[in-house]
Amino acid sequence: MGNEKCADHHDEQRIIIRRCFSGLLIFTVTLLLIIFLVWAILQPKKPHFTLQDAIIFGLNVSSPSVISTSIQVTINSRNPNSRIGIYYEKMHVYATYHNLQITYYTAIPSVYQGHKDFNVWSPFIYGNSVPVAPYNGVALSLDKSNGAIELIIKINGRVKWRVGSFISDQYHLHVTCPAYIPFGNSRNRGIVLGNAIKYQLSQSCSVNV
Repeated sequence: MGNEKCADHHDEQRIIIRRCFSGLLIFTVTLLLIIFLVWAILQPKKPHFTLQDAIIFGLNVSSPSVISTSIQVTINSRNPNSRIGIYYEKMHVYATYHNLQITYYTAIPSVYQGHKDFNVWSPFIYGNSVPVAPYNGVALSLDKSNGAIELIIKINGRVKWRVGSFISDQYHLHVTCPAYIPFGNSRNRGIVLGNAIKYQLSQSCSVNV
């Protein structure tokens, strides 16, 4: 009699475990299906960034191992999504030359970007007497004498996606904008603005989220 009760008890346990497993499997499949349908309907796209122009106030090599930089850049950001809004947070912009950071970080204010909306930022980025490897100072002087320098303008920050009232977790944002500037080129002087020179660039940036 006791053996029969034990057998019945084990059978009940197996039934409960099977039901729990089936319920978990159904829940997982349903959740994955919902996520796939949301993705298929919304078709999320990364924001688009463009480096519109750069105003050079100063770009000097005081010695082979010291560079001073003062630039204002204009950056356009566009949200290509028709159903998803984007929160930009903790964003900082800076410049690099030959993979070496030559300016300090400049903060960009947090902002919400609606569907198909765009924003324009014009931050100042600068670095006073920044130490660099001697060959970088020599290379920058040579580029200036040749009439063109190539900087990389970078933006690091966080983004959140908004769909209706739902707001996602934060994701890292990395934006890289090549800035090919004909600085020092006598045939392309740009637009003189007092003691600065403005160069129209309109160069697309790569975006990783």
